[in-house]
Parts: sequence; structure tokens; C-alpha cells
Amino acid sequence: MPDPADLAWQLAEMLGPRGWIAGEDAAPWQRDWLDRHGAPPLGVARPGSTAEVAAVVGACRAAGVAVVPQGGNTGLCAAAVAAQPGAVILSLARMAGIGPPDPSSAAIEVGAGVVLAALHQALDGTGLMFPLHLGAEGSAQIGGLIGTNAGGSHAFRFGMMGDLLLGVEVVLPDGSIWNGLRAVQKDNAGYQLRRLFAGAEGTLGIVTRAVLRLFPAPRQRATAFLALPDLSAAVALGTRLRAEAGEFLTGLEFFSDLGLGLALEHLPGLSYPLDTRGGAYVLVEVASGSDLVPLDDILEGVLEWGMGQGLVLDGALAASEAQRAGFWRLREEQPEGQRLEGPQLKHDIAVPPGRIAEFVARAAPVCEGLLPGVRINPFGHLGDGNIHYNLSPPHGAGGFAGTEAALGLELARLATAMGGSFAAEHGLGRTKIALADALRPPEERRLMRALKQALDPDGGLNPGVLVQR
Repeated sequence: MPDPADLAWQLAEMLGPRGWIAGEDAAPWQRDWLDRHGAPPLGVARPGSTAEVAAVVGACRAAGVAVVPQGGNTGLCAAAVAAQPGAVILSLARMAGIGPPDPSSAAIEVGAGVVLAALHQALDGTGLMFPLHLGAEGSAQIGGLIGTNAGGSHAFRFGMMGDLLLGVEVVLPDGSIWNGLRAVQKDNAGYQLRRLFAGAEGTLGIVTRAVLRLFPAPRQRATAFLALPDLSAAVALGTRLRAEAGEFLTGLEFFSDLGLGLALEHLPGLSYPLDTRGGAYVLVEVASGSDLVPLDDILEGVLEWGMGQGLVLDGALAASEAQRAGFWRLREEQPEGQRLEGPQLKHDIAVPPGRIAEFVARAAPVCEGLLPGVRINPFGHLGDGNIHYNLSPPHGAGGFAGTEAALGLELARLATAMGGSFAAEHGLGRTKIALADALRPPEERRLMRALKQALDPDGGLNPGVLVQR
């Protein structure tokens, strides 16, 4: 058997002091974002080029050492940390080049280590935008976003990360390199290989560069914060908004009064902009690349209809960019407000958008039956049916009294029975494989294992993630 110390020496020589980190210095890469998973690695490889990524993968394969790709490590399913000691964490953070945007093709080539917020900043003033937005955009990297097929708050309008991906460059498990950096939307010359790596969570290959779709940056926006009686009203209003606003509708988020209260209680600088509280809240945004579209009229017309129908209790249109940012903070700070409250359980559910209120109504007695007094905080994306169904313990309780697994299983069963998913945009990682094996058709799981076996027969690339061999 090869000596791991020999591999560590080889990687140190190959990558230099900036590219190989070991011992106590590797601690920042060891644990997942929730600090629940992660074994000590042999070290952290930080290659600066695709050739170096390929060399690292090849060396680890020859030594029989697992490789765990890691982007910004903001995932919630432990896919970017090692399950067993001695693996090599492969960080793409140094591969952060951003090419010039191509206005004619509406595309841009970027390195896998580019932080999402840095891409947004690089596009400022170009007249173009990359439409993916999420709470972790200050640390999430493009490679990780591709690996998890991230969604975010604008997915219903522009699509998931896989829909925004025109081409990829990938280091395969054997250390070879596939260059699929084609900046075209239409390419039907065989299997859609670029999509194979979107959502694969680093189990089939390591994305090193990508060509991404861009869109015209909006010249105007109109944003409204609304209080509604309940989620059923939110679903009805969302249906009307899609019909009236059409392609101009770019944001459609919902959250509960519990989540709003936690955010207002724990986070400084937040303020409630209305006179009336509701049972549910909707944040809606419309935008256009043309100054000629009467966005305010469109939005005001729907809101007047909603008030006439009793669907909207109170509302406000953002009168400035600062007020718009304040509205969005009330939605985006939901996870942080609940985290500061204490222990929490996160569930990433998706159901058809028209069944959001039904899922929340049916899930509440399930949770109450398992843990009386549990506090339920559903929030998420009204436009695509993604519910972040987060739980806090009953008041005065320090935890969930051992009900965590049962709560997760029953919520996953309900989502599946309603034609939805228990892994909407966070993926499976290491933590949801058992749910997938139990609740997804065996043919589906068999196909996934066959793909893993075909591309990574040695099982050295991110083992134990997405599928078990």
C-alpha cells in the first residue's frame, strides 16, 4: 500500500506552500458549515490551474486516497468535507479568474473558485447580470453552485444553476480533462454532458471552469412588501402575479410571522415597514431592461385586486433602493434570525407551487404529533414551490428530544406523496442518502449508481456523497 506521507510530500512539492496546507492549518477546511460533519484530512490541496487539479486527482488515485472537492463550503448536507480521516480536500478557491463578458453572446467564462458576489460586482456597469442570488453569495463559489445545482430566489424566472450553464471544463476521476467550454445554448451532439455535472456534488468530476449565461441588467425595478392573512392567500396572489406580470416578475418570496418575529428580535437594523401584521408575508419584485414598461402600474394593479379580494391586508412599495434592500433583508435574514434563537432543524422541501399552503397545513400536525410545541418556520420561494421548512424546539427546550430523524423522514414522506422533493436545492450530500434510498424509485437510484460506477469505478472522488456504492 502506498504511504500517505509520500503522497503528502508529493503534493507539497507539486503545489508549493500556497497550494498545500496540512496539520492544524487545515482546520478551516475540515468541518461543514453547520459544524456537524468532517474528519481530519491528509491535507488541503489548493491548485491554481486545471492542470494542477488533474495532477492532484491523478496522484491521489494512484495512492488510493479519496479526493473531496470543496468550494465555499456553504452547503447544508456535508458534501464538501471528508467522512473518513486521511482524504485530500481539494479547494478551488485560487481558481478565481473572471473573463470579460461577451455582450453579443450574453455569456462569460469564469473559474470554479469565483465567489458569486464577486461575479455580480464584476458585471456592475456592463449592462449585463448573472441572475443567481442566494443568502450565501458572499462565500459560495461557482464550482460548488454547479455541483449542487443551486437555485436561489430567482430560479423560477431564470432557472437553476444547470439552466444557466452553457459549458464546463471538468477534471474526471481518472485525472483526464474534458473541455466542454462551448458558449452556445444549442448543442445536441449527443448526451447533455454539461448537465451531468450540475447537481452531481463533485462525485463524477471536478468543474474547473464554466461558461455562464448572462441577461440584460434591469434598468428599473418595483418591489413590494405585503402582509397577508395566510399562505393560501399568498398562493392565490402568486397565481395572479404570474398571470399579470409575466416575464417581468423576478422575485416572489414568502415567509411566516414566526420567522419575521425572530429576525426582528435578533438582528439589528431591521424594521417592520407596515402598520398591520399578517399570518404570512410576500415579497414581490418586478424588473425590466426597458424604461418604457409601466412596472409600478402593473404591480399596483395586482395589489389593488388582492386587497379587493381580501388576499392582502397591508402593503408597501419600495420608494428607494435603501427601502428595497430593507424589504429583502427581512426575507434573507430568516435563517440567521432562527439560528440566533438557538437549535434548529433545516428541511429543504419542494412541492408544486399551488400546493405550498396545503403542505404547510398538513405538515404542522405531523410535527406537533412527534414533538408537541415545536415551532415551525416555513419560508422560501413562492414562485417555484421551494419551502425551507425550518424548526425550532418548543419554548424552554434545549433541543428536539431525539425526534430529529423522525421529523425529517415524515416531512420527506409527505413531500414525496405530494409529488415533490425532500432535496429541493441543497442536494443529498452525505446526510440525505438514506432518504433517497427509501423514498425514490429503485430504478432512479440504480441509474445514479451506474453513472457513478461508469465514471468513477475506483470510487475515489467524493466517496459517500449522493450514492453509496
